[in-house]
Amino acid sequence: MKPFLAALIVLFVVSCKEKSEQKTEETAKTEFKVEFEKFTLDNGLQVIFHIDRSDPVVAVALTSHVGSAREKVGRTGFAHLFEHLLFLESENLGKGGLDKMSARIGGSGANGSTSRDRTNYFQTVPKDALEKMIWAEADKLGYFINTVTEPVLAKEKEVVKNEKRQRVDNNPYGHVNYVVTKALYPEGHPYSWTVIGSLEDLQNATLQDVKDFYNKWYVPNNVTLTIAGDFDVAEAKSWVKKYFDEIKKGDAIPTLEKQPVTLETTKKLYYEDNFARLPQLSLTWPSVPQFDKDAYALDVLTTYLSDGKKAPLYKTLVEEKQLTDYVRMYNSTSELAGELGLSVTAFDTTELTKVNSAIQEAFAAFEKEGISDADINRIKAGQETNFYNSLSSVLGKGFQLAQYEIFAGDPGYVSEDVEKILAVTKEDVMRVYNTYIKDKNYVAVSAVPRGQASLVLEGSTKAEVVEEKIVEGKESNFDPSIAATYEKTPSSFDRSIEPPYGSSPDVKVPDVYKEELSSGIKVFGIENNEVPLVQFSIKINGGMLLEDKNKIGVSNLVASMLTKGTKNKTPEELENAIESLGASINASANDQYITISGNCLAKNYTKVIELVNEIILEPRWDAKEFSLLKQSTISQIQRQQANPNGIAANEFSKLVYGKDHILANNNVGTTASVASITIEDLKNYYNANVSPTVTSFHIVGDITEPNVKSSLASLNKNWKAKDVTVPTIVAAEKPEKSKVYFYNVPDAKQSVLMFGAPSLAATDKNYYGAQVMNYRLGGGSFASQLTQELREGKGYTYGVRSSFSGDKTDGLFSISSGVRTNVTYEASNLVKEILEKYSAGYSQNDLEVSKGYMIKSNARAFETMGSKLNMLLNISTYDYPVDYAKQREEGVKNMSVEDVKALANDYINPDKMIYLIVGDAKTQLKKLNKLGYGEPELLNPEEILKD
Repeated sequence: MKPFLAALIVLFVVSCKEKSEQKTEETAKTEFKVEFEKFTLDNGLQVIFHIDRSDPVVAVALTSHVGSAREKVGRTGFAHLFEHLLFLESENLGKGGLDKMSARIGGSGANGSTSRDRTNYFQTVPKDALEKMIWAEADKLGYFINTVTEPVLAKEKEVVKNEKRQRVDNNPYGHVNYVVTKALYPEGHPYSWTVIGSLEDLQNATLQDVKDFYNKWYVPNNVTLTIAGDFDVAEAKSWVKKYFDEIKKGDAIPTLEKQPVTLETTKKLYYEDNFARLPQLSLTWPSVPQFDKDAYALDVLTTYLSDGKKAPLYKTLVEEKQLTDYVRMYNSTSELAGELGLSVTAFDTTELTKVNSAIQEAFAAFEKEGISDADINRIKAGQETNFYNSLSSVLGKGFQLAQYEIFAGDPGYVSEDVEKILAVTKEDVMRVYNTYIKDKNYVAVSAVPRGQASLVLEGSTKAEVVEEKIVEGKESNFDPSIAATYEKTPSSFDRSIEPPYGSSPDVKVPDVYKEELSSGIKVFGIENNEVPLVQFSIKINGGMLLEDKNKIGVSNLVASMLTKGTKNKTPEELENAIESLGASINASANDQYITISGNCLAKNYTKVIELVNEIILEPRWDAKEFSLLKQSTISQIQRQQANPNGIAANEFSKLVYGKDHILANNNVGTTASVASITIEDLKNYYNANVSPTVTSFHIVGDITEPNVKSSLASLNKNWKAKDVTVPTIVAAEKPEKSKVYFYNVPDAKQSVLMFGAPSLAATDKNYYGAQVMNYRLGGGSFASQLTQELREGKGYTYGVRSSFSGDKTDGLFSISSGVRTNVTYEASNLVKEILEKYSAGYSQNDLEVSKGYMIKSNARAFETMGSKLNMLLNISTYDYPVDYAKQREEGVKNMSVEDVKALANDYINPDKMIYLIVGDAKTQLKKLNKLGYGEPELLNPEEILKD
C-alpha cells in the first residue's frame, strides 16, 4: 500500500510515549493527529496501537516483512501461497480458522494481500471481539505450521492456480506484467519474477519447502501487529503479551540492500494476446526505491504528464492524434527498487509505432514548456484529499502506521515524508525527468490481438509467455477432509479455549436529516466530523429507462459530457478548477439513474458545489469532446467484448430479460448504437429528463445541515422543474424450466459460470430475509457452502458467491464463479446439487451463524463515510425508514429455521434457472448435457467456425 501524503496541511503523528510539549489551543485546532503507541515484545514482535473511538470497531492487522522478493529462484509464489494457507487452520482455531470465526463475530471478513516486500492479514471487527482476534492472530503466527498436510497443500495449490488463471491467463493483457518484470530486472534479482509466481514452481513445492519458508519468515521478529480503533490500551496490551509472548523468536532476519537497476539497452518485446481486442503499448523505465528523495518529484512528474486534459500525454495522444482515450503513467516504488510505467491501450487497428512516436512528441512538448508552480500546487491539493481519504477508516490508519514502521523504521516517519513532498519544486520535476526518462533505456511491451502482430512496435521481438495447458482428466486428486495428526505445540495455558466476548458494543445508527426543497430536490444528510472531508451523491432518476431502444447509450454519454466543460469554462478550465480545490467530481449513468458524485475537503465544499451548479445547469456540449467521447465509448465496448466476465454479464442480462426488455441492454450501448448518436440526442435527453423533480441529494461529512441547505439555495432556485415520468420496470419472467447456455471463448483457461433467475425486489418484505437465508449458501464468503465445497473442498475455483440484488420493482438471484476449464461440468453440477439440498439441510447452527454475523456486523455498518452515504442512498431509493438497519436486526432475531427453509423453497429452485457458461466450447460444451437440462444452446456459433 502506497501512502498518500498531505501537502498543504500540518500533519503530526505523535507517539503516546514521546509527546511534545502541550500545544496552544489555536495551534491544536489546525493539526490533524494520528496518535500511536509502539512497544516491542521480548521475542521481537513490533506492536502499534492507535485509539479511535468514533465507532465501536477495531481493526487488527498482522504484517510479515516477507513478499515475493524473499523467495528463491525455482520456488516462486510462496509468499502469496502463504497468504492463502494462513487462513485455513491452526492448532487451536481448528479447521476453517479465522474465516470460520469471522462469520460468528460479525467481522468484515478476514483478508490478506501480498506484495514484493510484505504480506498482511487484516480484518475489522466489533470491539467486543478484540481478544478473540488477538488470540486468533497469535495462533496463526505460532501454532499453524503443524496443520499443513500434503492434501491441504495440494488443494491450496489448485486455488492459487485458479487465481492466476482468473487474474492473468484468462484476462486481456494479463501477461504484460510478467514480460515487463522479466525484461526489466536481471536474472536472480528479487523482483525478477511476479508476486503470484510460477505455476510450475508452485506445483513442484514440497511440504518441507513450505515448512522451511514459514519457519524462516513467519517469526515474531519479522512481524508487526497493528491494532486501531475503540479499545482499552491496558487491556489490549495484556492480551497481546498473553497470547504472543511465548512464541519463540526466530533467527535474525538479514536486511536486504537496495537494488535499483539500470538497462544497458532498450528492450522491445511483443506477444499476441488471446483475449485482447485492442493493441496495448507499455513502457517501463527503472526508477528509485520507496522513500528515496527523488520518489516525491517522480510522483508529481508522472501525475502531471498523464492525468487530465492539461497533461502533455493526454493532449498529444488523446486530443491531437486521437490514438487512444486514456493514458496511464505512474511511479511505483518498492523497498529495493522502483519503476516508472506508462500504458496506452490504443484504438482498434492502431499501429503501436505511431503510439510510441506520439509519446516522444508529448515528452518533447513537456521539455519545452515545463511545469508551473500552479500545477504543482494543484497536484498537491489532490494528494491532501487522498491522504484524508486513506485515514477515513480505522483499518486505513492501521495500514498507514504499519507501512512506516516496516519500510521507514518509524511509524512517525510521516512528518519527514510530508516535508519531502512539500519541498518538491518545478526544478526537481524537470531534474528527475532528465535523470530517469529523457534519452534513457526502457522496456517496451506490445500486447496485440491474436493474428495482429503487424501492429507491434517496430523492432520488437517475440516474448516468451508461459501459458498453462489445460488437459482433461489431469487435475490433481486430494482429500482435504483428512485431518492432520501432530503433537500440539506446548503452551503455558490452554489455547484451545476461545476467549469470551467483551462488553457488547453500543451500535448507534447515525442521525439522518431529510428535507424536500421547493424545486423538488430531496435532501438526505449525515453530519460526521471524523475527518475534514465531505462526500456527496446526486442521483437523477431515469438513466437508460428513458432512452430510445434504438439508440441505447444516450444517458451514459449525457453523464460523461456533464463534466466536459460548462458554459463559461472549457473542459480544461473546469478540470483545473476542480483539481485546484483538491476535489473530485464524477458523473456516470446506469440502467436507472444518472449520478453526480463528489469528494472534497470540507473547507472547499462551497466552491465545489458552485462548480456542480455549473455542471448541472450550464453544460457545454463541446463538439470536440463529444467526438472524443464517442471514440472512447466504442473502445470501452470493444474491451468489454474481450473480457469473459464482461461477456457473461452482458449475455446474462439478455437471457434474464429477453431481447425486447430495456434492461436486456448494456447501458453503455453497442458500437452501432453509439455511432448513431448525435449531440442533439444528448441535448434532447437532457432537456426532457434532467430535472430537480426526480433528483435526490445525499451528503455525509464535516458540514452542518444549515450549511448544506444554504449551499443548495442557488441550485434550488435556478434549476427549472420539468414533468418527468420514469417508466416502471416490468419484472422479468421466471423461467418455467432450467436451460443451459454456452458462449464460446476459444482456448479459455477458465469457464465463467453465471447462474440465476429473476427474484425479489429490494422493496419486498422478504428481501432482507432472503439475504439472511443466502448467507450460508453463498453470501457469507468462507462461511458459505458454495465456497467451502467448490474452493475449499475441491479446489475448482478462486471464488464463488451467490446474491440477491434488487431495485424498486424487480430483482435477481444469481451465482457467479470462474472455474478451471477442465472441471466446468463438475463445478456446475456441484452447484446444482448444493442448491437442491440447501433447504433440507439447513440447520439451527446455520441460523445461529447467520444471525451472529447479521446482527454483530451492524457495529461496522456505518464506520466509513462511504457506508454512511450508501445508507442514505438506500433510504432515498427504496423509501426505507431511517432506522431500517435496527429494524432488520430485530427481524433477524425473530427468524426460525423453518422461516429460512420456507424462503429457500420459495426463492431458490435449481430446476427453474438460467445456466450460462462462458468458456471453451470445443472441450466443454458437450459434457454439459449431463446436467439434465437438455442440449446446451450455443449463443455464438460463428466462433466455432472461426476456431
